[in-house]
Amino acid sequence: MSTEAKAALQEIRDAVEIELSKFLREQTAFLQSISGDLAPVSTALSSFLLDSGKRLRPLFAYSGYLSTGAEISAPVIKAIASLELLQACALIHDDLMDGSDTRRGKPSIHRHFESIHVQDELEGFAPAYGLAAAVLLGDLALVWSSQMLNEAGLTQQQLHEVAPIHDEMRVELMAGQFLDIHEQTQKTTDLQRSIKIARYKSGKYTIERPLHIGLALSGRQSPELIAALSAYGLPLGEAFQYRDDLLGVFGDPNNTGKPSGDDLREGKRTVLIALTDLECSDSMRQEIEKYFGDPELDADGVSIVQEIITSSGARQKLESMIDQLTEEALRAADNELISEQADSLLRELAKIATKRSS
Repeated sequence: MSTEAKAALQEIRDAVEIELSKFLREQTAFLQSISGDLAPVSTALSSFLLDSGKRLRPLFAYSGYLSTGAEISAPVIKAIASLELLQACALIHDDLMDGSDTRRGKPSIHRHFESIHVQDELEGFAPAYGLAAAVLLGDLALVWSSQMLNEAGLTQQQLHEVAPIHDEMRVELMAGQFLDIHEQTQKTTDLQRSIKIARYKSGKYTIERPLHIGLALSGRQSPELIAALSAYGLPLGEAFQYRDDLLGVFGDPNNTGKPSGDDLREGKRTVLIALTDLECSDSMRQEIEKYFGDPELDADGVSIVQEIITSSGARQKLESMIDQLTEEALRAADNELISEQADSLLRELAKIATKRSS
């Protein structure tokens, strides 16, 4: 069944890719009709969206749609593909707020436009140009996500059913993003605060809400099925973000597309850091404080902090939490309300979300 699930997911991934490519070609032509100066905008966004990406959110939405046994249609594929544009908005703005230089092994959007400013010898301040461009491109991706959904060819009933969930998902994402930047201003770490941020900044909009969106598009949603999908999506969403936390500190740059220890340089108070603070000794804590949040942190400093996190037991504790949350999600997927075909996809997606190296 795993082989069949992988093939089904790849088929939907390919279909999503086709819809995204078509939509971006249309939007590129529209921007070009406004001004040739917008060419770097469409080029950068098209590259950002099409050069890589796992398409997890559309795949979870597809699984939610399939959970009722509904037959997939072209408008639904286009509708779920729009979730990739919301993801683009989140990533572009996230990189800007974090001061990240790279994304998927290439310059982040604000750094890309900063480089354009320098290379073309434009007037003004290059970092300010890059910052402004990233804000606007992120906003444009957010607008496009709604536009693609509205133009997908859904029925009025489908749009009516999906709109409240789509709105809540975007509000939750922005709330999580603010809580994340606010957490960096706090003088102490707090495990429960970090868990809430993981849930709202990433978990819900990556897994739970896409599942709900897919279900709403099927026209067969019920409170019981919504609850069943949440019982799967919420723990798995947290496990997904915890894997991200580990990759942000221990990930291989060749896989993650970001420098090793980037979360340490950015001073991200993730669940991993909160666990470390709880588990480590006073001397360990004082040692971490020398390095944590230093934007110039070198490889040796990263290695020292990695060793403290590991020796404190926090790394293994988080791995155990990921395993426990994943098992909880898989138990929830074993529900008679969820179609057998969707169940196999949810099990395969759980592996992809939590066993990844990027």
